[in-house]
Amino acid sequence: MGQKMNPLGFRLGITQNHRSHWFAQQKNYSEDLREDEKIRNCIVNYIRRHMRSSSNHGGIARVEIRRKIDLIQVEIHIGFPNLLIENRGRGIEQLRTDVRNMLNPVDRKLNIAIVKVAKPYGEPNILAEFIALQLEDRVSLGRTVKRAIELAEQADIKGIQIQIAGRLDGNEIARVEWAREGRVPLQTIRAKIDHCYYPAQTIYGVLGIKIWIFGDEK
Repeated sequence: MGQKMNPLGFRLGITQNHRSHWFAQQKNYSEDLREDEKIRNCIVNYIRRHMRSSSNHGGIARVEIRRKIDLIQVEIHIGFPNLLIENRGRGIEQLRTDVRNMLNPVDRKLNIAIVKVAKPYGEPNILAEFIALQLEDRVSLGRTVKRAIELAEQADIKGIQIQIAGRLDGNEIARVEWAREGRVPLQTIRAKIDHCYYPAQTIYGVLGIKIWIFGDEK
């Protein structure tokens, strides 16, 4: 009773899939796991440095990694791929170089593919990044949440739930605000629910943003 579980792990193998696809021996597992985390952080940091602004955020939905004996395949699911490809004339090639330099010096090939997300604002990570950028620019909380729900509804979702915690609108006392539209059946395993957590660094402190999106049901 009262135990909390991540909605993605709760549905793993039913409506959610793994985002790292590989097998490793026990002695190599921790090293490969840390390497996956480095690859994801390198991609996110690159896009934040070169693309992120109030009207032009990175828009990464997820990063999937597949490993073979001598090959690492990385798929970046992104909502606005043209911004990455056209950026400063370098785009994907510079990103591939940065990731390769970060990896251990082993003779392995690296392939990076860009996959466009058809409905960006139907992805919780992209929507959370939009909310974070608005709050960092001092846009009011009510207006930001209302706009985020409108964008999500345009992606033909069945329900959305947003939680934002911290010193909202600069108040001295931290609090938690909720917003919900439509159905979000968190206890139904067959319900395809995407979830994310995203921090927003404002001048008043860090705000925690959680989003649940109900897309479909098996």
